[in-house]
Amino acid sequence: MSSNILSTREAGVATLRLNRPEKKNAINLAMYSGLADGIAEAECDPDVRAILLSAVGDTFTAGNDLHDFANRPESADDAPAARFLRAIAQAQKPLVAAVDGNAVGVGFTMLLHCDLVFVSDRVRLRAPFVDLGLVPEAASSLLLPRLVGHLRAAEILFLCDVIDAPKALQLGLVSAVVPAAELESHAQRVCQRLAQKPPGALRLTKALLRESGHATALERMAHEGELFGRQLRSPEVKEAIAAFFEKRAPDFSKSR
Repeated sequence: MSSNILSTREAGVATLRLNRPEKKNAINLAMYSGLADGIAEAECDPDVRAILLSAVGDTFTAGNDLHDFANRPESADDAPAARFLRAIAQAQKPLVAAVDGNAVGVGFTMLLHCDLVFVSDRVRLRAPFVDLGLVPEAASSLLLPRLVGHLRAAEILFLCDVIDAPKALQLGLVSAVVPAAELESHAQRVCQRLAQKPPGALRLTKALLRESGHATALERMAHEGELFGRQLRSPEVKEAIAAFFEKRAPDFSKSR
């Protein structure tokens, strides 16, 4: 497992922490592999009853490591990011997130697959895909409208604005807002409560909650993945990434 993913197990809870605070926990391919492996191992361990996603430092994640993805764009089904997205979409055990600070891009969309999401009072969620010339991923174009309705989802995905803690709670994107100093301990306590529940009943209840709607998350994720991979090689993305590193506004005037 990547050194940038810390994995611990205690009292029936498997905790996976993003550990790259010097890079605002931007997720590279090795980290995606570590997350996918960590979830798979937790799913196979009968002693693990709940999985907690967290991060070291005051930023949950700035999203994808743009250097990594620009140099090694991967869209195959066995690519690390795809493996991680399938892992969170297919997880049968309760998946809980403790989110402090910025949660950008996949840092936001992965939360739509979590059963419980606890955030700090300084959390800032953002889905900047359109601004980067991309489309939403992680089945967010399916799950977000289900959660907040079409109009709110369009506002979030089209405008790419920051969502602070009060608005996230109001929209139903998070379970609770907790003071930053208490966030990890609060999430751990809830996970330990889940670990005491009948695992079969929890697993079946989670499956029932997932079965609402028509298209499945995996079906939508596959379609999104095709578009995401196509866009990743597009001039729009090249311009967006170049502008990011050159600290200027992107120019999409020639995009068609």
